[in-house]
Amino acid sequence: MLVERGLQAMNVELVSEAYAIAANYLRRSGTIPDTLVTNERLLGIIIKLLQQGEFNRIRLANKAIAQFQAQSGARAVA
Repeated sequence: MLVERGLQAMNVELVSEAYAIAANYLRRSGTIPDTLVTNERLLGIIIKLLQQGEFNRIRLANKAIAQFQAQSGARAVA
């Protein structure tokens, strides 16, 4: 799935690790449902951050969490 999105093979592990960290946190906080289905919006945020030059998995996860929660908060208000 990630390779189809144009990511280089060396970044697949980085994306999957950052996604696992972020998704685990968001599931435990109740922001996203506790399912095995990939949250496409969260994955998109991580990929966008990676394309912008962020290569640290912890920073990727933290920035993705912050953006995801900010977008979710904005949607709840609207």
